[in-house]
Amino acid sequence: MISRRVTVLGSTGSVGTSTLDLMDRAEAAGTGAFEVEALVAGSNVALLAEQARRWRPRLAVTADPSKLAALRDALAGTGIETAAGEGAVVEAAIRPADWVMAAIVGAAGLRSTWAVARTGAVLALANKESLVCCGPALIETVRASGGQLIPVDSEHSAIFQVFPAAAPEQVSRLILTASGGPFRNRTLAQMAAVTPEQAVAHPNWSMGAKISVDSATMANKGLETIEAAYLFDMPAERIEVVVHPESIVHSLVDYIDGSTLAQMGAPDMRIPIACALAWPQRLDWPAPRLDLATLGRLTFEAPDETRFPALALARQALQAGGAAPAVFNAANEVAARAFLDRRLGFLNIAAVVAETLDRAMRAGVCADLTDACDAALAVDAEARRIAQTIVGRMADAA
Repeated sequence: MISRRVTVLGSTGSVGTSTLDLMDRAEAAGTGAFEVEALVAGSNVALLAEQARRWRPRLAVTADPSKLAALRDALAGTGIETAAGEGAVVEAAIRPADWVMAAIVGAAGLRSTWAVARTGAVLALANKESLVCCGPALIETVRASGGQLIPVDSEHSAIFQVFPAAAPEQVSRLILTASGGPFRNRTLAQMAAVTPEQAVAHPNWSMGAKISVDSATMANKGLETIEAAYLFDMPAERIEVVVHPESIVHSLVDYIDGSTLAQMGAPDMRIPIACALAWPQRLDWPAPRLDLATLGRLTFEAPDETRFPALALARQALQAGGAAPAVFNAANEVAARAFLDRRLGFLNIAAVVAETLDRAMRAGVCADLTDACDAALAVDAEARRIAQTIVGRMADAA
């Protein structure tokens, strides 16, 4: 029986809802018992209230202060404390919990993730931007507090499960797998005309809109390359990406003796969440099972960085070091949002990132970060300003 006191940051997003669904299924199976300390969401207070009525957390928080009255009304008579705003999100993050899911999407999740890192709790990290913006400092903060960081992205979870943490020198390289997204076989000319609706229709995974766009551009794999470098202390030249359309092999670790260990599973986010929730034990829940005979075959191919330049841009940012990865992330968030808002063409997402990186490096924005979260957020703000200017110019010219 796995027993945890849990907080979920980003409870109404795809990872947050998957986390609560997994907990529900484990409790129904009699293999898990969970006490919820806090649930935090963005502006979807209807779903947050529904989750709160089911799980009875001590605290329910909406990041949007204008939604607080609606949340209070929805939870009237339940005895559940309610709050709103950025300060309340951070307060929820430091409430007493054994295990905290950090799943707020984007740089918006940075402060709350850092707050968790200082508590000594297990930090189940689905907010990749926290690692990308200031990964080494975040990891050191978790260690200094006596906590543990467990990655939740399926690729990093896969590596985490087969990586020899006590003997990293035995590893030759890390191999991240990518589905290739919905446009894997499209030409550049065809991709120039794709719509937001097409970009968010991922062939294998059910994800939020922004993450789906990142998959379509392969910016997500660039971000994951940066994350892997920090999580496993691996230089960029020893991290590779391979396209694996079936999304069954989630990543691989190549050893110096020629052995390669792969972690496999159905493309279901509840599986890596279950790993993080129970680690170092395993959670027995009604998980989807692989049927290899039915699958028939697994295929792999090299990524095409001409059609998907975000991969090369992320590697460039990682090798530049300092705050360059934070600039990459901020510019990508701005460009992806502009695409979803129909202000920017699909192929111009990477173009905005490339120009932002170039301008930020020349302006000295990418200098080394201090260990402070505030420093990363300052870089993030300046990179967004640059990217917004570029988006505006491109939108006016279209």
